[in-house]
Order: sequence, then structure tokens, then C-alpha cells
Amino acid sequence: MSRQRCLAVIESSEYVSIGERVRLTGTRYSTLKFYTEEGLLEFEQKEENLTRRYKRADTVARIQLIKNIKRPVGPYRR
Repeated sequence: MSRQRCLAVIESSEYVSIGERVRLTGTRYSTLKFYTEEGLLEFEQKEENLTRRYKRADTVARIQLIKNIKRPVGPYRR
């Protein structure tokens, strides 16, 4: 198991892991994994290393967009 990077280092990194995205966004791991599997979040993966890497700035903005879209706006009407 590797050591966790401090939040300041994560916030300045170009790429982050899924666990680091959890720390950055406060979104549950299972939710981020679902978004990734559904193709809502893009990632890079090197063949020799199975760790998925996510662009930090893109992924944080994308997660905010997804959260805003799924929130209902105004009262529910049929």
C-alpha cells in the first residue's frame, strides 16, 4: 500500500487517483466508480500499471456538473 499524499499536493497535481478524488470532492467512492463505469468521467490507464489516473481539474469540474444536473430544480410536477 502506498502512502497517502497530503491534500495540498493533491490539489496541485495534474493527475489524481479515485481515492484522491474522493478526498477532493467529498463524493463517495462507489458513486465515483459508478460515474467512471458509465463513461461520465474520463481516465487514463497505463498498461504496465493498472491504476486509473484522472485529470484533477477536469474531474472536479465534471463531478460538480453531474451533481448540479441531478438536483431537482423547483417543485416536482407531473
